[in-house]
Amino acid sequence: MPKVSKDTASSHTGFPGYVDAYEQEIGGWTVTIESNLIDMDQAIFFKGALNDQCQANHFGYVLKGKFGVRTGEGVEEFFEAGDAFIIEPGHTPIVFAGCEYVAFTPTQDAKEQAAVIMPNVMKFAQEQGIALPAQGPSS
Repeated sequence: MPKVSKDTASSHTGFPGYVDAYEQEIGGWTVTIESNLIDMDQAIFFKGALNDQCQANHFGYVLKGKFGVRTGEGVEEFFEAGDAFIIEPGHTPIVFAGCEYVAFTPTQDAKEQAAVIMPNVMKFAQEQGIALPAQGPSS
């Protein structure tokens, strides 16, 4: 059976000082193991998506700390260590330093959202003077 860990993930994305994420597709699902290094409302990364919100479905489990989402109606929901979660389309993430979670996203949803997120991440990094390391498959 397929499995993934930080050591075996096909992709490792680091956004220095902000996030460290490991990712791999398994059977039509994109599995992400993400550690957040600062408190941040990540709504800015979804500018250009439908309603400027993440349109993906996610389910997962919080390993450490907490994170949350804000819906289009402005409702905020938070998940803490030990919580399993299901997040439906129409949200933006709110992350906190020290949070680590595992999320499962249908791969098609993940690809569609990455097409929106990555240009916004690159713009943010440039505006903040943050040098991003080369991204892509781990060695």
